[in-house]
Amino acid sequence: MDFPYGGSQLPVELPPSTLVVAPEDRPAAPDALEAIRTALRAPVSGPPLRDVVPPGATVAVSVCDGTRPQPRRPMLTAVLEALTTRTDLANVVVLVATGTHRGNTPAELEEMFGRELLQSVRIVNHDARDQATLVDLGIMGDNVPVQLNREWVEADVRVTTGFVEPHFFAGFSGGPKLVAPGLAGLGTTLALHDARRIASPDATWGVLEGNPVHDDVRAIARATGVHFACDVVLNRRHEVVAAFGGELFAMHHAATAVAKDVAMQEVPHRFDVVVTSNAGFPLDQNLYQAVKGMSAAAKVVREGGLIVIAAECRDGFPDHGEFRHLLASASSPQELLASLSGRRQTVPDQWEAQILARVLGGARVAVHTEGLSDDDLESAFLSPAKDISAAVRDELQRRDHQGTCCALPAGPETIAFVPDRARAPD
Repeated sequence: MDFPYGGSQLPVELPPSTLVVAPEDRPAAPDALEAIRTALRAPVSGPPLRDVVPPGATVAVSVCDGTRPQPRRPMLTAVLEALTTRTDLANVVVLVATGTHRGNTPAELEEMFGRELLQSVRIVNHDARDQATLVDLGIMGDNVPVQLNREWVEADVRVTTGFVEPHFFAGFSGGPKLVAPGLAGLGTTLALHDARRIASPDATWGVLEGNPVHDDVRAIARATGVHFACDVVLNRRHEVVAAFGGELFAMHHAATAVAKDVAMQEVPHRFDVVVTSNAGFPLDQNLYQAVKGMSAAAKVVREGGLIVIAAECRDGFPDHGEFRHLLASASSPQELLASLSGRRQTVPDQWEAQILARVLGGARVAVHTEGLSDDDLESAFLSPAKDISAAVRDELQRRDHQGTCCALPAGPETIAFVPDRARAPD
């Protein structure tokens, strides 16, 4: 069986009895660009994109950053085609919704958009820490202090573009997340991702209504206004399956219904061993992102069981940000979780560290990686898995070959769940 790993596939030999859970392998749309154009012309709800743009209007378009496999080129091409029937490209800015991540480098931007798009429209990395680029908008939702990107707020027309898949604490990606945290200031994101919200049992894969994180994400997008939204759903090869456009919340509801059918699979019980990935590059570019694959596996691993994840981590922990420092600040996962749960959110990366600590409170985690040393893994309370097949054999042998094994080759792109042990997804 092959697991996505970096830019390639990693072959792994697993027992014949292994339950393999993968996304429904839906075929790609015959023409991705035309599917997106159709979504802009015939939206789920509301007028077509061109009809929401007054002549000569300024427009801000939000897109995913380089850690997400969004098909930016066809999406942005279709959006710009519609916009230029009403306004000049000089009036358009494309904002890379980095959230609290680092900005994408010029080389990464060229890979993401292509030279032609880079030369035709202004593309800007959002910076959550640059106060000069942010606007204070007051308190919204459940006591969230809101700062958003100034160019986004001051544009006459605001358009989000993204893709929808289950998210490990926001329920689903896409939609309003392209406003906040995507284009939010640091303080806003720290509030949205604080320990209280992350600790809620409803802050989990596939749950939107009653999810304290997504409730406030929606509240910010609703209060600040999105004029048009476009999301796609992808298959396991990151090809466009379907495209949706229109009013933000109706569009996102339609897209999440399809994403749920594609990605979320019911399983009969929990397993002694769960083998997973982080869906390859760009999702497995660092350990911080790989927590998502671990969290997906944690939904179906037994208490005290073993999670084995393949994640290249070419960007290390990464070295920027606070993730590595937070992990090194405690002597055990239990101490880390107690520390993070008991203090106010003051730095980014606390939420990923909190979720990792929660995973490690219920299972052991071994990582197959080339981007981190054994000492690096040990400092994060993880163990190395040089040979995944051998690690699984050893664990099952330790259980007198009576153990059960589950494989999630697509990692967080497939969410297995046991209905009687967790809230069923929306």
